[in-house]
Amino acid sequence: MKARIPSGTRDVLPEERAELRRIETTLLGVFDRFGYGEISTPTVEFQETLSRAGASSSGTSYRVLGEPGEDLALRSDMTVPIARVASSRYRDADLPLRFCYIAPAYRAVTPHRGQPREFLQAGVELIGAAPGAGCGEVITVLSRSLEAAGLKRFYIGIGDAALYPSLLAACGVAADDGEAVLRELGDRDFVGIDREVAALAISADDAALLTRVPRMRGSAVLDETVDQQLDGSLGAIREVVGSLDDDVAGRIIPDLGRFPRMGYYSGIVFEVYDPELGEPIASGGFYGELLGRFGMPVGGVGFAIDLDLLHAALAGEERGETGR
Repeated sequence: MKARIPSGTRDVLPEERAELRRIETTLLGVFDRFGYGEISTPTVEFQETLSRAGASSSGTSYRVLGEPGEDLALRSDMTVPIARVASSRYRDADLPLRFCYIAPAYRAVTPHRGQPREFLQAGVELIGAAPGAGCGEVITVLSRSLEAAGLKRFYIGIGDAALYPSLLAACGVAADDGEAVLRELGDRDFVGIDREVAALAISADDAALLTRVPRMRGSAVLDETVDQQLDGSLGAIREVVGSLDDDVAGRIIPDLGRFPRMGYYSGIVFEVYDPELGEPIASGGFYGELLGRFGMPVGGVGFAIDLDLLHAALAGEERGETGR
């Protein structure tokens, strides 16, 4: 009888493990060149820590049996553990702080959807930098890292996590009433967005705005004369794009429908796509309040690369070049 492994997990055999190791070594080399020091944290955290960060719920984290009275969970990313470390060990250090990591993370999955429970991430966190400059630096590190790994055809979609909630508030939508719309926005389900907006008690003009904005995408978005409600977010995106080297800026696609699933993001957010895959290889953004929840009132910005997806994209690009 063949011994099974849990769905959403997999064995990595020596040949693939060697390829992943080469990718990891390359990424760490780029992170180091930009001044990011490698950090590691426990795989398990107190549930209280994850809950305080707003990064854990029964739908996203795995609870772990600990000693009597201990409520533990597997980490669902590295941003929250690094925020905990920074606030407890580096509270009085000179800012900004730069950390990098390669580590597994764990998230609960929807049955029969083919989602991974366990995935290997590589990323950085920049803590205490100004939002615009910090996002520009981190996006540059992300782009240079993927280029060094050998990825060629990727692009970076960029938006603002604060944009749509502020639009809902400006249209008179209460936070609780807007949750369903934000859920559909996080899933990039435009039909669902239209349905939930239609159910809101708002004017036809406001409804048209709320259904139009998530579909606004491409470089022309930044050049348009836009509604005053959008101007602040577009100014933040313009600032970040304007700080980038031309070759990095050339990979940027403004996307006002970008909304993160992780609730601690509060400003610029971004995701990396490659034509070889239908899902983001990497994601990240700015968080303004997360560290404050641990008593360190500064902002941070970071990204996480899914190494399995990066490996798959590299293999897909290589196959495409071989086939031409």
